Amino acid sequence: MNRSEKTQEQLSRNKDQLYLEEVPLQQIANTVGTPCYVYSRAGMEKRWHAFDRAFSQRQHLVCYAVKACSNLAVLNVLASLGSGFDIVSAGELTRTIRAAGDPAKIVFSGVGKQREEIEQALKCGILCFNVESLDEIYLLEAVAQTVGKPAPIAARINFNIHVDTHNYLSTGRHTDKFGVSPQQAVELCRYAHRSRWLSLRGIACHIGSQLTQLAAFTQVCQALSDFATQLAEEGLSINHIDVGGGLGIDYPDSEPAPTPEHYIACLLKAIPNHSYKIIVEPGRAIIGPAGLLLSRVLHLKTSGQHHFAVVDAAMNDLLRPALYQANHAVCQVQTKQSLPPQTYDVVGPVCESGDVLARQQQLSVAAGDLLAILTCGAYGFSMASHYNSRPLPAEVLVDGQRFDVIRQRESIDDLISKESIPTTNSDRRGS
Repeated sequence: MNRSEKTQEQLSRNKDQLYLEEVPLQQIANTVGTPCYVYSRAGMEKRWHAFDRAFSQRQHLVCYAVKACSNLAVLNVLASLGSGFDIVSAGELTRTIRAAGDPAKIVFSGVGKQREEIEQALKCGILCFNVESLDEIYLLEAVAQTVGKPAPIAARINFNIHVDTHNYLSTGRHTDKFGVSPQQAVELCRYAHRSRWLSLRGIACHIGSQLTQLAAFTQVCQALSDFATQLAEEGLSINHIDVGGGLGIDYPDSEPAPTPEHYIACLLKAIPNHSYKIIVEPGRAIIGPAGLLLSRVLHLKTSGQHHFAVVDAAMNDLLRPALYQANHAVCQVQTKQSLPPQTYDVVGPVCESGDVLARQQQLSVAAGDLLAILTCGAYGFSMASHYNSRPLPAEVLVDGQRFDVIRQRESIDDLISKESIPTTNSDRRGS
């Protein structure tokens, strides 16, 4: 296997065939069709356990960030391990509960929680709401009083710490919409401490995603530790410190990412007080390397000196390259020694010049061949859309020698089933 293929959890090559765990990807494509997302159960479990075990004897909770990939089967695999969950909507809450997630291990983040979402989460008995504004805490208090149940809260703090990541993935600067300043966080905590309908449980911070350097992360952990000490001096006790997620993974153009073990070691050193339970919220670092996108070559095309491999997956299936200029490795499912290698841009059928899934890939392919786009388990299917009226792809879970379809491929009828034409349209034609 080449270096790019090694970034994909549980991927191997037997002679000329590519396998995920013990299943040939060719078999999945022949059975399910393409494009389709394929996830490795063993890959997910390995990554989750790496976070969990790294804490050793410290109180902790690993909360998977549901937004990274929210398929019920994926959530159920993690729930069976005892995982907690980080959610940002009522939809993610419902998915997590239906996947057998424990409500008492759910953290609700996000800047725009609505009254109905708060009420649903309170009635479910979630662990905590990460509060992101003074307005939100007033709403939480009002809903809690209506429900007759105090709302457990943590103040999400924005320490204005910059991280070296894509601009869209940074969440810890004052110009980002997330969290409150340390001064406002003190106000939030004091208010919650006085309120009958609020229960102060912790403090939280999340500075960004796809982190490959840990200096800024260590800085924010130290800031959280100092802030907890400040609260204690005021008599404001908390149970936990939530450091967020954001640990990066190995993409072709990124620096090698730290291991979960190194990441946890840094945070434990920065937060030496054993009184607090530590919450981490990895998403990409668990599911990203465990998922790939299978696609079939439709046509090969040359324009001047430039070569294109047109495939049946597109930017509506995998948005990251267009949105973040992300770089995913592409490899052939079946190697072919008979074809000369050529440098291709791998592009989809969507009518946008930005519909490029990968650039400058060395491939030996012909129309009909299968390609695997690697390390796209995170923010792949979860960001997919119906652009160009394209149905959503299937999702598949591999477990050892077997695989199961965990989301059926949409049909065009599925895509338009909730649309209707007003009867007034026909009346106007006749007038």
